Order: sequence, then structure tokens, then C-alpha cells
Amino acid sequence: MGKREVGQLSITDLIVSLMVAEICAISIENINDSIFLAIWPIVVLVVIQLAIGYFSVKSRKFNTFFTGRSSLIVNKGVINYKEMIRQRYSLDDLLLTLRQSQIKSIEEVEYAFLETNGKLSIFKYNLFKIPSAYPLPLIIEGVIQKDTLKDIKRNERWLKEYLKTENVKLNNIFYAFYKNFKIYIITHTELGDKPNVK
Repeated sequence: MGKREVGQLSITDLIVSLMVAEICAISIENINDSIFLAIWPIVVLVVIQLAIGYFSVKSRKFNTFFTGRSSLIVNKGVINYKEMIRQRYSLDDLLLTLRQSQIKSIEEVEYAFLETNGKLSIFKYNLFKIPSAYPLPLIIEGVIQKDTLKDIKRNERWLKEYLKTENVKLNNIFYAFYKNFKIYIITHTELGDKPNVK
């Protein structure tokens, strides 16, 4: 499962862990049965888990299907109630996490993201409460992020026109993000070279 703590495990990792433990418990109880009756299901579960992990790294769609996406809970000091309801994340949970992070008021928070592992990532305002632009992902591994386009009130045609002017192909983009009304692009390069940032 890699170098992750229990709190960082995905739902599939947790399910596999519980199932392996259950199979081991059944094997211990049934002392008359062959140990191979327990080993084979464990091997199958481990292979499935490793396959899911491999394809999650290779395919973002596959990864999103199994792990989901992070959700913007607080945006510039304003709570996104619709997203909280959709994620079944209560106000008490939010306030508890803020208190644990030594934050007295929601107004101190510029951005807060509910991550796929259930933890809340909090970005506080700076000393003078000057708004800072958060880099919004536009393209990840050649896939256009439609939610981001909606947030910045743009469409795919606008993005593709921009890529044409920059002479960059969509499938050659490793990561592109939008910040301060500008698009920053990191492209795939030849094997062994560093990414090319535009």
C-alpha cells in the first residue's frame, strides 16, 4: 500500500485491509482446514489492490473513480454550504478542525479543501488579508478540468484557442493551471529531460 499512514489510506485500501484481517481470523478459527484456503484469497486481494494502485497512478479517471476529488469547502472566507451537504461534512466538523488548527474564526481562512482522505487542508489569509490567487488546475495529464473552467467562467473553446496560440498540443500537457488571469503550462518532454514550463 506504499508509505502511507492509516488515515491516508483510500477506501479500497481500507476494505482490502479489513478483508485480509477477516480471512486470517477465519483461518485461525478453522484449524482443520488447509492454510492454503486462506492464502489464496489473500493473494488475490493483494493482487487486486496492487492493480488498482498501479492503474490509479497511470489513469486519472480511474483514480478519480476510486478515490474521488478534493472539495472546496471555504472560498475566500465564505463557506460553500452546497458542497458541505454534498460531501456530508457538517459545520461542527469544520469548526472542530479549525479549532484544532488554532483558527478562531472562519474569516481567517482564505481556502479550505476537504481532501479525499477526509482531512481538511486549510490556507489562512496573510497578515493584511490581501487576497492571494490559488492555482486552479486546468489540464491534468492531457485531460481538461471542466469544473475549473466553470469556476473561471470560461469554456473549452477558449482554452483550445489559447493552446493553439501557444502552439501546444493538449495530449502533450502534463499540467496546466490558472492563476492571476494567466495560464501556466508544464508539458511532457523527452524521457530524462526536465519538464518544460511556459
